[in-house]
Amino acid sequence: MVEELESFLKTHEKGAYDRENFDKYCAKRKLFLSCPVIHITGSNGKGSTAHYLEAIYLAAGFHVALFSKPFFYKVNETMRFDGKEISDEELAAFWANGKKDFDKFGLTSFEANVALAYRFFESKKPDIAIVEAGMGGVIDATNIDDLDTRLAIITSISLEHTSYLGTTLSQIALHKAGIIKPDSPVLLGKMDETCLDTIREEARKLHSKVVRVESYHFNHLVENAFHFDYGPYKDVVLNTTADYQLRNACLAIEATRILQEDFPVEESAVRSGLANETLPGRLERFGRIVLDGAHNPEAVECLCRCVPTLSRGKPVHVLFASFRDKNIAVELPSLANIVTDITLTTFDHPRARTEDEYFLYISDHPFAADAEKALEDLLVNFPEDTILITGSLNFVGLMRELIVRKGLGTR
Repeated sequence: MVEELESFLKTHEKGAYDRENFDKYCAKRKLFLSCPVIHITGSNGKGSTAHYLEAIYLAAGFHVALFSKPFFYKVNETMRFDGKEISDEELAAFWANGKKDFDKFGLTSFEANVALAYRFFESKKPDIAIVEAGMGGVIDATNIDDLDTRLAIITSISLEHTSYLGTTLSQIALHKAGIIKPDSPVLLGKMDETCLDTIREEARKLHSKVVRVESYHFNHLVENAFHFDYGPYKDVVLNTTADYQLRNACLAIEATRILQEDFPVEESAVRSGLANETLPGRLERFGRIVLDGAHNPEAVECLCRCVPTLSRGKPVHVLFASFRDKNIAVELPSLANIVTDITLTTFDHPRARTEDEYFLYISDHPFAADAEKALEDLLVNFPEDTILITGSLNFVGLMRELIVRKGLGTR
C-alpha cells in the first residue's frame, strides 16, 4: 500500500499550478489543521529551520508535528509526530481513505502529501505543528484556509522556480509573503532590500509585525561542531560543520523567542535541541564522501564557502545531478572555480536533467549515465581525495541510501 502511494507521488507532477482542484478538494472533504502552526517558506534553509525548531520544542516537552520535504527513502519521512515518522500502517490507512478522492479531484503529488500529513496531524492533536511550504506561499498547498498560523518564517529569497513564482526577486517575495496571516508576526531571514520592502508592505496590510533575525557572533569550529553567540545565548553548539546552518539555527532560536509567551522554552531546551540535531544531506560526511543537497545558486554559493573545510586539505571531486528547472549556468561555474573537477550524471526522477539537457556543459564536465558506477570510479581513481555529491537533495537522498547500503564511505 505504501509502495502504491510512493508511485502516485512520483507520477502525479503538474506543469502550471493553479490550486483550483486542491481548493475544491479542501472544501468538499473539509481538510483543516486545528493546532497552532509555525509556517515556513523561503528559497533555502526552510527544511533545516523546521528541523531545528522541532528539536528545540521536543526538548522543551511539547508534542510536535512536522511536515517537511523532500524525503530521502520513504514518504513517511515527510510527516512526523514527536520526532517519529508516521508508521507504514498509519500511512496505509490514511492513503486507503483518501486515494479515490486524490484521483477524483486530480490532486498533484504534493497536494496529496499535504492532505495526508494534515489528516495525520489532526489524529494526533499536537501542541504545535511546524509546516514547511513547498516552492511558494500564496498558492502553496500547505497554505489552506483558516490555518492557525502563530508565526510565519521566510528564510531567504532568491531567483528560483521562475516559471511558477515570477522572474524578479520582488515577485518571488510577494508569492512567499502569502503565508503571512492577519495579526500574526512574520520572521525574516537575511535577504535583499527589495524583498524586504515587498514583504513589509504585505505585512502592513495584514497588521502583521515584522521581526528580522539578528546576526550571530563569534562563530568558530571546535572539532565537528560550530560554536556561536546569538542574542542572550552565549557559546551555543550546533552539531554541523556547515556554516550556512548557523543562520537557520538563529531563525529557529528567534522563533522561540517570539513565541515564548504561548510556547515557553528554557535556554537548556534551545541548547539541547541544536546540539543534538543531525540533518542528513547537509554537508554530511561518510568517510571521504560528503553529501550536500545544494539545489540552487544561493545554496551552491553557501556550499562553496564550506569546501575548504570539508576538503581536509585534499582535492575535491564533484558528482553532480540536478533537476532540469535549476540554474546550472550559475551553479556549475561556481563549483568549478573551487573544486578539482565535476562529473555530471542523472537519477531516477521525472524532473531529473538527462545527458541531452547538459549538452552545453559536457565539453567542460564529463557525463556519466550511471551515478553508482561514477561514484565507484571516483573512489577508485582518487583514493585519498574528497568526493562531494551535490546538485539536488533528491539525488543526494538516493546516493545516501546507496552509500549506507554498500558501505562505500568506509572504503
